[in-house]
Amino acid sequence: MQNSNRATGSLGTFGGVFTPSILTILGIILFLRLGFVVGQAGLLRALAIICLANVISVLTSISLAAIATNLRVKGGGYYYIISRTLGLEFGGALGIVLFLAQSVSIGFYLIGFGEALSVLLPPGLWTSPQLLALYALLPLFLLAWLGADWATKFQYLVMGCLVLALGSFFLGGGLKWEMATAAANWSAPAGGLGFWAVFAVFFPAVTGFTQGVNMSGDLRDPTRSLPLGTFAAVGLSMLVYVLAAGVLAGSLPAGTLQTEYAAMQTVAYGSWLVLIGVIAATLSSAMASFLGAPRILQSLASDRIFAWLLPFAQGVGPMNNPRRAVLLSAGIALGVVGMGKLNAIAPLVSMFFLLSYGLLNYATFYEARSQSPSFRPTFRFFDFRLSLIGAVACLGVMLAISPASGVAAVAVLGALYQYLRRTSGPAKWADSQRSYHLQQVRTHLLAAARESEHPRHWRPQILAFSDNPDRRPQLLRMSQWLEGGSGLTTVVNIAEGQGAKALRDSKEQQEALAKDIAANESHAFALGVAAPDLRTGIHILLQSYGVGPLRANTVLLHWLHNASHAGRVSEDPALNLRTAFRLGHNILMLDAGESKWQALVEDADRQLRIDIWWWGEATSRLMLLLGYLLTRDSFWQEATINVLGVQGAAEANTQSKDLQEVLDNYRVQAESSWVEAGDASAVVKHSADASLVFLPFGLRRFEIVDPFGGDVDWLLPRLPVTVLCLAAEDLDLDAEPEEGPAGEAGKAVHAYEDARAKQEKLEDEEKKAAAKADDLHQELEAAKISGASEEELAAKQDAFKESAGHKDQVVKKSAKARAKAEAAKKKAEELGGLTPEPEEGEGDDKNGRQDAG
Repeated sequence: MQNSNRATGSLGTFGGVFTPSILTILGIILFLRLGFVVGQAGLLRALAIICLANVISVLTSISLAAIATNLRVKGGGYYYIISRTLGLEFGGALGIVLFLAQSVSIGFYLIGFGEALSVLLPPGLWTSPQLLALYALLPLFLLAWLGADWATKFQYLVMGCLVLALGSFFLGGGLKWEMATAAANWSAPAGGLGFWAVFAVFFPAVTGFTQGVNMSGDLRDPTRSLPLGTFAAVGLSMLVYVLAAGVLAGSLPAGTLQTEYAAMQTVAYGSWLVLIGVIAATLSSAMASFLGAPRILQSLASDRIFAWLLPFAQGVGPMNNPRRAVLLSAGIALGVVGMGKLNAIAPLVSMFFLLSYGLLNYATFYEARSQSPSFRPTFRFFDFRLSLIGAVACLGVMLAISPASGVAAVAVLGALYQYLRRTSGPAKWADSQRSYHLQQVRTHLLAAARESEHPRHWRPQILAFSDNPDRRPQLLRMSQWLEGGSGLTTVVNIAEGQGAKALRDSKEQQEALAKDIAANESHAFALGVAAPDLRTGIHILLQSYGVGPLRANTVLLHWLHNASHAGRVSEDPALNLRTAFRLGHNILMLDAGESKWQALVEDADRQLRIDIWWWGEATSRLMLLLGYLLTRDSFWQEATINVLGVQGAAEANTQSKDLQEVLDNYRVQAESSWVEAGDASAVVKHSADASLVFLPFGLRRFEIVDPFGGDVDWLLPRLPVTVLCLAAEDLDLDAEPEEGPAGEAGKAVHAYEDARAKQEKLEDEEKKAAAKADDLHQELEAAKISGASEEELAAKQDAFKESAGHKDQVVKKSAKARAKAEAAKKKAEELGGLTPEPEEGEGDDKNGRQDAG
């Protein structure tokens, strides 16, 4: 499986994530409002505010790291993550909020720049903070207009200024620091602002860690750079804020801190260095937001969630720079600068970002709790409970800062969500818990049926055949391991015969199965089936089992060497297995003799090892995913997955990638090695001491053979517990959200919309050309009647011919465009992206037509 969806950006971890993040975090709040925070809240509460704000940023960073290492984050950053996790309704609603938050931040940082620079200039109308902010807006707009590479070069200059400014501040603070001053500033002063009011002013300080996410489309390797750069920026900035708060508390009295926004300059050894740092940091923060906001809007517009945003999808140059979105961000920033009050804007910025962080945390929690096999983040420190805590913390802080504003923000987001839910295409409470669950099952099955199948949705839906009560516990436990908390198992027994007796036998067998399931504390379902004979029963069952989109995809049974205890498939085992295979079911056969099984489940002290024999084909990918799902169970969670690639296999020789790189791309943590294996003895040599072995098998006429074409009965007794596998479907373990039928339908709709727009443009041009030709023809005829000169008649004749020729060309182009639009529309309808229009008389246009968009 080739990995062809690598990011195409040019920025690395330091330039693309760490630098914009750290420069935005160590910006306007640090230099112009940290003293105010310490003076109003006291050092103790200031440290609590810093810690609480950073707890939210750390929890959100953990969620971000989980998503970023499970999904290739493309352009749009947070919007891309949310829309690909919670769907376009939440993604579209949050995308608007994020764009506004980033655009408002531009004006917020520029006002800080104006405040810092105004102290250097003589007071007057032309040197007011607002006008200075407007002066700075133009060069930043030009940098954003030119693109990310130019802005990145600007960042490194700012980084140097920031280091000098902080060095000057800490040096001066060390010389002026006094214990008595620090003690006096330890507690909150009388009459100071409340905790949450000060928190709202401070919180924008930690929002800068999102800047790297916003630049995701310009990164070379987002999966690696986003978590690494984000955590480095958050950790270093938190240390700087804690130390800076301590220095300010010990250097200046509370009264000065409360009123003097330039407190850091007062403390610093060289105040001009701090001033340069302030100016550079505020401009850099504004620049980072100027780069992030347009890219969010461009990604949102590219997905065509809001039709009126479509013009903003267009980019310029090889990096697809979103210049139209840059213009809109500049307009919003201009309006914010007009407000002119930093402390009034800060709570608004805080509310926007808290809302987006809360939703990101919830999206990660939602993804993790769905137990999807495709959720395999390589970030090891992720726990879904941390994401839930982060979501709750963001909501709680929003309500604590301003209950009315918090409720209003959530209401706006909910309104956008409901609008998108209704416009993007189509629950009742119940009086008992069982009725509630049944209603939810119905709702979810219907919703799943409306969505196209996608490789990322694949889960093991197992039919386990068992008529031997003695061996059934092994089958039940193995199926539960293989589910990995994400699939379903139905244990089946087929009663052969006809009439009332067969039906009675099937019912009794189903009851016996249910009792065994309960006794073994399994989550499986029981199913008894009556059929004239085994082959007919298998054939009908595999085709008809399930409801809606919930269909069995995998058959599990015991190995067939003990024919009398194998579920009576021994009449013609290979033929029955071939039937299941041809009907699209993966086949798993469990070989677990009593001694092997006891050795596996009773020896809990040894290190468990799962061996997977890799041939590089569909069965290998199925075994790899099943091996991963096994490690989700508490019994196997510390187990090591060992993938043994067979040298000489045709598929393996065609692979251009190293086996370990293939596993890394599939996000499965496993050890790998190549093995020279000419026959089954190599399997015994390498896997005899494993805990569990996944091994492919084949069907040759009426025989079941090992991967080398040999006798399976010779191999299995020499191995531990073994699962023989044969895949009937090829699982794409690295599928992206845009792939599959839904993505193809979306592309077809976009192609139709573009073709229709071109058609309408040419039709309009055709009308104008026809009108012009008619006018010239009338002028020619009038000239003939009036007796005009030959020269004048010739000129009018030439003009008419030229106009008529142009009209003919436009008519041909218009006809071609019309044909292309019809073909594009037909394709979109075939793929399900558009609802076909009814024939004339079947309904009016209002109810019968579904336009694109």
